[in-house]
Amino acid sequence: MVIRAATEADLAAIADIQHGSPEAAQWTVTDYLSYDCFVADEGAVIAGFLVCRSVAEDEREILNLAVRPRFRRRGIARMLLEADRDRNPAHYFLEVRASNKVARTFYGVMGFTEEGIRSRYYENPPESGIVMKRGSCYRHKCQETARGRV
Repeated sequence: MVIRAATEADLAAIADIQHGSPEAAQWTVTDYLSYDCFVADEGAVIAGFLVCRSVAEDEREILNLAVRPRFRRRGIARMLLEADRDRNPAHYFLEVRASNKVARTFYGVMGFTEEGIRSRYYENPPESGIVMKRGSCYRHKCQETARGRV
């Protein structure tokens, strides 16, 4: 598995993954290349993608993270997130659908905490977004925990 920057050639695969992940944000895929967009490349198949952006010197926002259904539960989302975190030591935040228990659990294991609610943040269907944040281990010298780096 190789984590690398996405290219235009990857957009069809990213669109396919996004379409197969209705719980993920459904953005216009061509816009992703305007941000930091990375893919998990498993040879001939793109297994997942991550889109982030810097919003301040030490703060990043996760815009979207999705893994192709047949590749889920293999640590690919973790690899994508850790690769970005290694490149960009920062505080991270994101919004996740309130109903997306799997993502909320994943981000909790990755050291994120639920910090607030954005009412009616999502459309199709309308739903609140849970704001989740995670501090930087690099800046704040966090300790290793049983759940992994926090």
